[in-house]
This record gives sequence, C-alpha cells and structure tokens, in this order.
Amino acid sequence: MNKRIYILFVLLMSLTNVFAQQKDGTYTFLNTPNSARVAALGGTSLPIYDSDIQLVTYNPSLINSGMNNSVSLSYVDYYNDINFGTVQYAHTFEEIGSFVGTIQYHDYGDFYYSDETGYQDEASFSVSDYMFNIGWGRQLDDRFSIGANVKFAGIQYEANSSFAIAVDVAGHYRTKTNWNLSLAARNIGAELYNNYQGERNKLPFRMQAAASKRLEHLPFTIIVVYDNIQKWDLSYDDPLDLEGNYDPMTGQIQEKNKIDKFAQNLFCHVVISGELALGKNLCLRAGYNYGMRQDMKTPTKKGAVGFSYGVGINVYKFNISYSRSEMHIYGSPNFITVTTNLDSFKKH
Repeated sequence: MNKRIYILFVLLMSLTNVFAQQKDGTYTFLNTPNSARVAALGGTSLPIYDSDIQLVTYNPSLINSGMNNSVSLSYVDYYNDINFGTVQYAHTFEEIGSFVGTIQYHDYGDFYYSDETGYQDEASFSVSDYMFNIGWGRQLDDRFSIGANVKFAGIQYEANSSFAIAVDVAGHYRTKTNWNLSLAARNIGAELYNNYQGERNKLPFRMQAAASKRLEHLPFTIIVVYDNIQKWDLSYDDPLDLEGNYDPMTGQIQEKNKIDKFAQNLFCHVVISGELALGKNLCLRAGYNYGMRQDMKTPTKKGAVGFSYGVGINVYKFNISYSRSEMHIYGSPNFITVTTNLDSFKKH
C-alpha cells in the first residue's frame, strides 16, 4: 500500500513540474464551484469520503459504490443575470468501478451590440460556457481509492467558440486514525479548436492537497486544503496601488519584508473549513479562503470577503444544501443543491 501511495505521489508531483508556470487561461470556469456544499467549504477539492455526489467533480477519487443511482441538481444565482446549472448522476458496475456523469452550464446573460461611441442597437447576443464530465472511481482496498475525470469543455461568446478536453486524476487515503487525505491534479489537457485568431488557449491546471478529520468527541469535521501546489508565488502587483505602497517622497514601492511576504504567500494557498452535524438531518458549514480575500477585497471596505457558509438539511428522501460565498463586497452568490438516491423510492 505504501508503494502505491508513493507511485501516485511521484506521478502527480511530476505534473507539477510540467505545468508549474502555466497561467489560468480562458477556461477558468472549470475551477468555479457549482455545488452548494463545495462553495460553503471554501470552493476547492475536499477530502470527505461519503456518498455525496456533489464532491466528485473536484475530487474523482471520492467516487464510490455508495453513490449508485444518486441524482443531484445544482443552481447558482451568481451576479446580475448570470446563472449556473449542474446535473449529476452516478452508477456502479461491479467489475470496473463507479461512474458519475456531470453536465454544467454557465449562462452569462444577453449582451447588446454597440459601436465605439457607445451607441447600442436592439440586437443582442448570448455568452455561455459548458462542460460535460465522466468521472470514474475505484476503491483498491479498505483505505485507498483512486479516480479520474474526463471532461469536454466549451465556450460560446457571440460568434466566437472554442472547446477543449481535460483530465483530472486523484487519490484518496483513509488512515487508521480516521484522517482523510487527498491529492488531486485537475484540468490536465489542451484546447482542441477555436474559430478566432490567436494562439490556443491554455487550461487552468491546478493541484490540491487536502486533509480532514472528524473529531472523536464532537460531531465536527475540520478540513484543511493546500491549493495551487504548482505555483508558489500567488501575489499580485496592483498598478493602481490601492493599498498605498508607493512612497511619493522617494518614488519607490515599499515592499514587505521577507517574513511577511513568505507568510502571505503561504496563507494564500490555505483554505480552512468545517462541518458541524446537529443530529442526522442538519449540518452547518463554514469556510475561509484567505487567497480569495486577498484577490477580491478593497482597501476601503474589506467586509467578509473570503468567508463562506451554508447548511445541509435532510427532508424526506432529499438532501438540500444551501450556501453563500462572500466573493466580493458587491454581493454574495447563492448556491442550492438538491440530492437524492433513486433506490430510496423503490418499494421493498
């Protein structure tokens, strides 16, 4: 077993060296959370091994037979008239493992044509992204599982269109002391076609390591994710200098000392979240993404940017998850996911 883990670790880390300098590129929607539970817990890959189909788009090694015949519908009320929708279904085949099919659609609303003077006529066009995903997962023994996603992603912006193919690979290990450990490499692939001039767009490759632990004497699960393993420096030099780092007397930028810079870079990778189970039918969730806070905050009003929170409720044969993610002081998107298992409706 230790040999298997070592081989998986070497393979994933080799991908880090290949893609380390790659920027997010055009297909950033592939890293946008569509699930209410994922959004509430920080919006990243999660190391929670249960029967929740919501998690597998971000971590395919969580796909297991307990998801057989599960169905999930997600809706995101983003900003203005931007809306996201997701449909998922899982099925298990005894010989080859479990599969999850996912369809995602991002609708950015209608846009009006205008000329360089700002004049608009009545004509409009639509903008959208979409993704089709087939995930596979298999449990190798009682502690170690692996999984992969194969996804087809497309973009339709007015008359401009493109599509790409990508793969996610992941491994998950459950220790004897009930720690859950995951390692995932996401969006490994390339653009296959675009009908506008220019170079082929790159995919937003990302590697994530995560750990979770359910406390022994409290129904609380703590989750820690180290995001963007492939790139250490996540800092951004703001040309507008909204933070006031420019010294008008000397004409120089006041840089942070090495310790402060190291600490800020480190915490930009870390996402912390947790779930508190209040009985069998209610679960409270919250997360904090420091990197998102640094990217999206404003100097004059920082608010709760970077925080997310939500709730999960079991009603009859359905699990309903709702969450909000404080992505910006402008507003917080609403996420809702409804999940059920079709086998629960069969008469015994």
